[in-house]
Amino acid sequence: MFERLNAYTTRLEALDRQLMDPAIASDGRRLREVAQEASHVREIVEAWETHKRFEGELAGAKEMFSEESDPELRELARQEIESLEARIQQSTQTIRLLLLPRDPYEGRPLMLEIRAGTGGDEAALFAADLFRMYVRFGELRGLRIDTIYANPGNAGGYKEVVAEVTGAEAYNSMRFEGGVHKVQRVPATEAQGRIHSSTATVAVLPEPDEVEVKIDPKDLRIDTMRAGGPGGQSVNTTDSAVRVVHLPTGMQVLCQDEKSQHKNKDKALRVLKARLLEKEQAEQKASETAARRSMVGSGDLAEKIRTYNFPQNRVTDHRIGLTLHKLDSVMNGDLQEVVDSLTTAWQAEQLAAQNPS
Repeated sequence: MFERLNAYTTRLEALDRQLMDPAIASDGRRLREVAQEASHVREIVEAWETHKRFEGELAGAKEMFSEESDPELRELARQEIESLEARIQQSTQTIRLLLLPRDPYEGRPLMLEIRAGTGGDEAALFAADLFRMYVRFGELRGLRIDTIYANPGNAGGYKEVVAEVTGAEAYNSMRFEGGVHKVQRVPATEAQGRIHSSTATVAVLPEPDEVEVKIDPKDLRIDTMRAGGPGGQSVNTTDSAVRVVHLPTGMQVLCQDEKSQHKNKDKALRVLKARLLEKEQAEQKASETAARRSMVGSGDLAEKIRTYNFPQNRVTDHRIGLTLHKLDSVMNGDLQEVVDSLTTAWQAEQLAAQNPS
């Protein structure tokens, strides 16, 4: 592993030169790519320099221990050796994690889609609770979450809500949230106090670059209509809402959040491209699987990735067997422990795949 680390110093120097190149600085997409790679390579170089410093200090401590005759000084040297060996072990693990293949969508903005699953009106209310949880989590993480489209439920909540999530840590923070989420609680409409189970599906779709998803304008049908629901003076008075239909796949995206028809069209096309990229990925993973089933499934209770049990104040992530008895805090946006645990489990899986026993 370590023999190739010195090459990263040379690579960082080359990337820093590219960042100073006017041709790259004037190309927003290329500049973003170079800056992201430079940041990652810099982490590796700094971790490698720290590791080498620890190794040098360890060699000095071992020399002191072997040559020193004073018992107290030898004991200090022994303690230093023990401390440095622990630091080296930790720095080795850090470097291994940094050398894992990077997710190609890291650093991208993404589309977050939440849909009510089984459970009728209660499922729509739960979908709204999940959306509020993610909005509050985003506020804590410095992410921006902008609603693109929301279809309200009959008794409140959302049948469907689509939002854009932006920020440096957007994808890393949200990428493991896709799947079926199950809630167990007593609905407000339940007169006898019985606990019901409902679901909502979450999809996390990274926004593709232009080169990843190209759409022929002839494959689109674009309808305009008057926006409905709460809003400003333009609501129900101008044809600002836009529905984009992708004819080859039948995918439809409706956007009416903006008062400008042009802005709504732009947002709808971005959601469509993200869905088409996810469809292509799903087909590559399993050609027999429907485009979105790889992420959100059908909403059945048996497909759940996480359960939110309100009577027990418990949240359980079934993928990693994590249970926390602080559901009230989690629903208020305190999702970091869950995200960190999922990330750690994923990293361990990647390391095991690279170093099979």
